This record gives sequence, C-alpha cells and structure tokens, in this order.
Amino acid sequence: MKLITVDVTAVRQLFTVHARAASLPLMKTVTGTKVTAAVAMLVLTGCAGGESSGAVGREATAGGGTTTYPFTMKNCGADVTFEAAPQRVVTLNQTAAEILIKLGVGDRVVGSGYEIYKPPADMAEQYEKIPLLSAPGQPIKHEKLLEAQPEFVYTNFGSFLTAAQAGDREQLHDLGVPTYITELDCTLHASVADANFDMLYQEYRDLARIFDVPAAGEKLATEQQALVEKALDAVENRNTPLKVLWFYSTYAGTPWAAGPGGLPQHISDLAGVKNIFDDASTKWAEVSWDEVAARDPDVIILADLTRGEPNDTAAEKIDLLKKDPLTSNLSAVTDDRFITIPGAQMDPSYGSVYIVPALVEGLNKFR
Repeated sequence: MKLITVDVTAVRQLFTVHARAASLPLMKTVTGTKVTAAVAMLVLTGCAGGESSGAVGREATAGGGTTTYPFTMKNCGADVTFEAAPQRVVTLNQTAAEILIKLGVGDRVVGSGYEIYKPPADMAEQYEKIPLLSAPGQPIKHEKLLEAQPEFVYTNFGSFLTAAQAGDREQLHDLGVPTYITELDCTLHASVADANFDMLYQEYRDLARIFDVPAAGEKLATEQQALVEKALDAVENRNTPLKVLWFYSTYAGTPWAAGPGGLPQHISDLAGVKNIFDDASTKWAEVSWDEVAARDPDVIILADLTRGEPNDTAAEKIDLLKKDPLTSNLSAVTDDRFITIPGAQMDPSYGSVYIVPALVEGLNKFR
C-alpha cells in the first residue's frame, strides 16, 4: 500500500477556511495522535484489490485479534479509510450512541444528537454523560458537529449526513473525518434488498474493527443472534396465516406504515406473517386509511413513539383507530388485536432484535 505524504499545514488551512465560512471560530489545534486522526482521511492509498467483505488493507495481526491500521472499508457506496482507532466520536442519533456503549467504547463519544426516548436503564448512566449537540428530537447541524472536533462520525440514518444536517459526507471525508452509516439506511426510506439482521450484526463487527475491539463486536452479534433464534423457537401455529400492519405514525393525518426492504419486513418473514404493505415502493410508505381498510389486517403492530408528534404514542394510535370511520370497523380494532413495540426499535438499532420476542409473544395470542 503506497502512502502519499500530506502537508499538515494545508490541512489546517482547510479547517480554517471551512470554519470561517460557517462563521465559527477556528477549532483548536489537536496535537499528537489526534493530529494523526484528523489528517488521516487526506492520506491517499493505493491497493491492488479488495476483500470479499468489502474492506481492504493489511490483515489484522495473526492470532492477535487486533485491528491493523490503516485499512479501508466500503460503506454505503463509499471507501472510508481509518488510520487509527477513533478517540473522539460524534453519534448523530441516540441509538448509534447506544451501540457504541454496548461495544464498550461509549467513553469515546464526545457528542450525540436526535434523542427521542429515555435511554435503557442498563446504559442510562453512561449515556447521560454524553453531551447533546442538538435539542431533543432534532438532528445535529454542521456547525455543532465541527465544534465537537470529531475524529469519526457514526449514524443509523443516512439522511443525517447531508449538507442540510450534519454535513455532506464527502465534505467531512475531505476534512479528515471518516464516517459510517448503517447499511440498512444509506438513503432515506429507500428499500434495501434482502435487509436482515445479518446486516446489523455485520455493523457491530465493522464498528468493532474500527475501534480495535473485535471481540466486543463478535460477542454482541452472537448474543443478539441467539436471542432472535430463541424467540423464533417459541412461535406457535406458524401455519396459521396472519396479515399485519406495521403502523408507525401519521403526518398531516396521513398514516405511514412499514413496506418492504427494512427490518419490519424481515421480522415479518421470520415470524411467518404477511406485511400488508409488502408491495410498497419504499421501506416506510405513505399509505391511506382506505388502503388499510381494504387490506384488512388481522393484527396491528403499533410503534410507541415519544417524540411528542401527533399520534406518536401507542395509546394515541389506538384512540385514532377506534374513532376513524373506516378503521373503527376493522376486526383487528374491534377485537383489540394490537401489539405495541417501541418505535425506535423499528429503525436499525441495538434494540431492534428485541422486537422479535415481543412480536412472537403477541402473535401467539392471536394465532
């Protein structure tokens, strides 16, 4: 692998120009290993080919179980190079911070955003030490991100890495800040072919490689895979056909439901039920009450959200369904065939696997 020397002065000038353009004071100079990390992405690399996993670079030390740097990883269509394990990390959403806490590197998170619910009790103490760079329920903006001086940016939502939000991904890479987006959400609402939990487990392994904690990534992936398998073993009467509606929320009165190419569809397949909107064009689809009534779900899966938006909570959704002229006559509504799931778990997150046991328990009551 050939390395081309980078002029550190030029890199600092790049940060200066960008900070002035954003009407911000110049970020203080970072010395030692942090200079190396800040400059890392401006080192050009050359290599002969790629590994089947999408990562290129020198192999980890034989038998050592540690990451060897530099290495380049393919992520959401971009080649991202890591020169060292990041020490200053910004997570653009709450669930990303939770994943890093579970991997044992939560102390490296110097800022997070898009907080939408109370953190789980088992990680609340560590999570609450992380500075919030945006108001609850709001994404981090570019200026706030730069102020945190990140060496790495991680998010579960590709839409947060745009010029209108935390910053254009390519621009961040040019500034020497590598990024990682969950492969399950590279593009807002776009269906992901063959979306499944294996992609989430691989995300844990990728992050563990980035942070040089490979055993932690493998442990988390293995534990979650076992949890899912155990839950599926408890499915009863799998041959009893059930149609389900994954009811996420409403916007301006219009319902939004899970379509194909996301974790709700994958979980439906695992549990042996039919998602009534598996023919939608996106993984989160704008539908209508007429369509919901015509497709007549046997069970309605409610996203229990705490963002403060209209019809966010499960209780509000049930009230809406029982009062609407069309949905109030559905047998799923009249017979209270509801299953409540924390809404944040429906998007890729550490908590997503916990949908499976909750869903299986609920479905077994109606089969």
